[in-house]
Amino acid sequence: MEKMFEFFKDICSIPHGSGNTKQISDYCVNFAKERGLWYYQDKLNNVIIKKSSSVGYENKDAIVLQGHLDMVCEKREDINFDFYSDKLNLKTDGDLLFAEGTTLGGDDGIAVAMALSILDDETLSHPPLEVVFTSDEETGMYGAQGLDASFITAKKFINIDSEDEGVFTVGCAGGIRVDLKIPVRTKNTVMPAYKVSVSGLVGGHSGIEINKNRLNANKVMGDFLKSAGNDILISSISGGSKDNAIPVNAECVVFTDGDLYTYAENFIKTLKSVDDKPGIEITPSKCNCAFDSESSNKIISLLCSLPNGVIKMSEDIGGLVETSLNIGVIKSENDIFSLTLSVRSSKSREKAKLINKIKGIAKDFKAQFSLRGDYPAWEYRKDSTLRDIMTSVYKSMYGKLPQVEIIHAGLECGIFAEKIEDIDAVSIGPDIFDVHTPRERLSISSAERTYKFICGVLEAL
Repeated sequence: MEKMFEFFKDICSIPHGSGNTKQISDYCVNFAKERGLWYYQDKLNNVIIKKSSSVGYENKDAIVLQGHLDMVCEKREDINFDFYSDKLNLKTDGDLLFAEGTTLGGDDGIAVAMALSILDDETLSHPPLEVVFTSDEETGMYGAQGLDASFITAKKFINIDSEDEGVFTVGCAGGIRVDLKIPVRTKNTVMPAYKVSVSGLVGGHSGIEINKNRLNANKVMGDFLKSAGNDILISSISGGSKDNAIPVNAECVVFTDGDLYTYAENFIKTLKSVDDKPGIEITPSKCNCAFDSESSNKIISLLCSLPNGVIKMSEDIGGLVETSLNIGVIKSENDIFSLTLSVRSSKSREKAKLINKIKGIAKDFKAQFSLRGDYPAWEYRKDSTLRDIMTSVYKSMYGKLPQVEIIHAGLECGIFAEKIEDIDAVSIGPDIFDVHTPRERLSISSAERTYKFICGVLEAL
């Protein structure tokens, strides 16, 4: 158990945000080299490490343990932190482990730490192990999509990328990223300039927590600017940093002769959220160049026209979000206003329907429309030997049955299900709270129990 947290601390000392996984990939390769284990590393920084079975398990079928190397990089506004060079500042509060002012990367660093600890332990009983670490999961599962799966022989597959202990995930939504771009024209103006800041929002995972009706800072900004009237000119606008995180902050520099302070006071009263405590701060700004009236109105109207949040609930499974949209990132630079949206759905036809709706809105605003990072849904498997074994072990260890569910979030199991015929997969993980936000916390005791459970499953296979 101590080894697991030692590996996790090592991981937290290595910058490993999405798109910056070479160092953490090399760390895993060096781990394998030092122990004489077979390994494979590709140009995408994916790593596969294999270990022979323990004595007595030579004739057992191999099993995959899988997690991803990258983390979502989010920080508090008051924190000076560089995710490309700085080590995470780990802290504990009772049973909770967190990083001061930033995301922790328990999603999915704890999976990597668990798998390395299992590979490192010569006392465990286990079948042949094929440990798969993928890159850039958080930005489109590009590592899993590009991985040569011919190196994987196992059919049983444990994904360690869930955030609720005692929950077996056996299906997930598919998704895609949508990029919209609008060229804008500028003009000089003598109207007063103000910086408008939206803050005080909770945010969260744009899949798992999209049904909690948390406010989206980008949507709030668009709605506020619309409520403030038609005499507003935008000079710059930005909000959110990851499309798979519900934005918590947005900023916009505007020119107007209107009373923004009164507009803000009245607008705040219209916002309804259980979790969020939204605030709009307005401060004078010095600049004289803005987007012209047509461009400004187009930006505001586009933000207000796009749907956001839960689009449709499942008709088959109570309480499950079927289709959603998150307006994840907005920004203006070089005379271009751009948005990145995250579309999720457990049904391909509904995903296509929402994409076509967005495409139609883009056409109305003469916006450039493009797609990237398409990943499939992971369909529920009715008969699962692995799930049955894991359920039996869980009941034996904890005296109760696990919760089996399908989630509205992307998991790489869907991609591997397309690459590996007849794959039998289950996703699990320890309790991790507020993932993809600076409030992310990992339960230490839950991580320990999850590790013991995985070891128990390996022994029972």
